[in-house]
Amino acid sequence: MTETTTETLYCYVHPTRETALRCNNCNRPICAACAVRTPIGYRCRECVKGQQKAFDTSEWYDYITSFIVAALISFVAAFLVTFIGRIGFFGWFLIAAGAPTAGVAIAEGVRLVTRKRRSRPLFVTVVVGVVLGALPVMLIQLLTGNLFGVLFQVIYLVIAVPVVYSRLSGIQLFR
Repeated sequence: MTETTTETLYCYVHPTRETALRCNNCNRPICAACAVRTPIGYRCRECVKGQQKAFDTSEWYDYITSFIVAALISFVAAFLVTFIGRIGFFGWFLIAAGAPTAGVAIAEGVRLVTRKRRSRPLFVTVVVGVVLGALPVMLIQLLTGNLFGVLFQVIYLVIAVPVVYSRLSGIQLFR
């Protein structure tokens, strides 16, 4: 009969915690609190951060150009929403159909300018550009007392912002 001896492993971050789990990339022992579940297995946080850095490819000037492009296209879309809102009841349907289209146009315009470089802070910058681009039109609607115009602008932003973010970041709701 052979006797097997296994040495007790301790988490490299928490030296007092016993574990049987190892990072599938660097093979360091990790506890359940330190393990990050990935599609290919559990990894330590350092390996996950290293992998994420490979996908952050944006340059410093991408933030400026993408903000400007997103704000300009969003301003034009918000201006068009003002005219669509004057149609009446049918305008609700046009805005519900047009806002996702505007979101796609904004995302594709940003992709064209940034040459498909990407990073999470870049996506957030674009979203801020979309909101700030629509803000002047919304303020004009508010100052003129057109509450339905403000409501249409809010509907536009509520629909367009998630479309822009998901389109740029690659989030898929349905597979």
